[in-house]
Amino acid sequence: MILVTGASGFVGQPLCRRLGVATEVKALVRTLANPSGEQTVAGENGGHVQWMAAGDLHAVTDWSALLRGVSTVIHLAARTHVLHETASEPLAAYRRINVEVTERLARSCAAAGVKRVVFLSSIKVNGESTCQSPFRESDTPQPQDAYGFSKHEAEVSLTNIGRVSGLEIVIVRPPLVYGPGVKGNFLRLLNIARQGWPLPLASVQNLRSFIYVENLVDAIATCATHPKAAGKTYLVSDAEDTSTPELLRQLSSRLGKPARLIPFPPWLLRVAATMVGRGAEASRLLGSLRVDSSFIQSDLDWTPPFRMTEGLNRTVQWHKDKFQ
Repeated sequence: MILVTGASGFVGQPLCRRLGVATEVKALVRTLANPSGEQTVAGENGGHVQWMAAGDLHAVTDWSALLRGVSTVIHLAARTHVLHETASEPLAAYRRINVEVTERLARSCAAAGVKRVVFLSSIKVNGESTCQSPFRESDTPQPQDAYGFSKHEAEVSLTNIGRVSGLEIVIVRPPLVYGPGVKGNFLRLLNIARQGWPLPLASVQNLRSFIYVENLVDAIATCATHPKAAGKTYLVSDAEDTSTPELLRQLSSRLGKPARLIPFPPWLLRVAATMVGRGAEASRLLGSLRVDSSFIQSDLDWTPPFRMTEGLNRTVQWHKDKFQ
């Protein structure tokens, strides 16, 4: 049996649908009702998803009953990256959920006889940008913000707990995830493309990695079951890097809108954005962040099941259905 935390989230819902086809899944959410409207959903090949309410997770959460009969835990629940931070102490706020809850869960798993924990981390553990070479698993972690620091600290804690207890730890670090239901920066790009605003981005020559949510789900499911994954960290992506201008062109074309991209020096855009307090956003638009996902492909014989073209098609169709 597999327990999935954060089951009602952007990644959690499709993951539970995927696993529940042939596996017994405990889908942990804050409160019921669950996304399907049912407490238990039968799968096609003998599996089923049981939605369970756990309330807010804390460093003192009692996991013993929830872990009964569970062999694998996929830990998605997290305080995710916040675009407009309101916490007075952001790092402390991230640590309470991303580190303390994760530590408690891992220790409880070890005590309950759980075999494996798959932890959804972030490429932000590696850093915020790449230059000549893409990020790899062997790189020294260089988190730059509170979210990245908290994910790195959680990884270190999990690794230490696994080393002492024998609990198998698998860490997955994705870049920006997109797909139907996406929020955050990718939704903002979709909205910009739909509205057809002129943007001074034609001169940008960056490369960024992304991952379609169903590709991430497939990678996580593989990491949950593959014997070679134990104790490993994997960087995952669609393995099809693209530039910000090209991505906007792709989105605009699918939305039936013109991509109004104007030539303008990127360095001047950075200066202007920094002056108005938008330097971090400019870096994400203008800079490169490439992920080398060759290790999981060779180690686990994993290939993204969906091309980026199909992922973008499905994402844009969802956006049309919802907003047009």
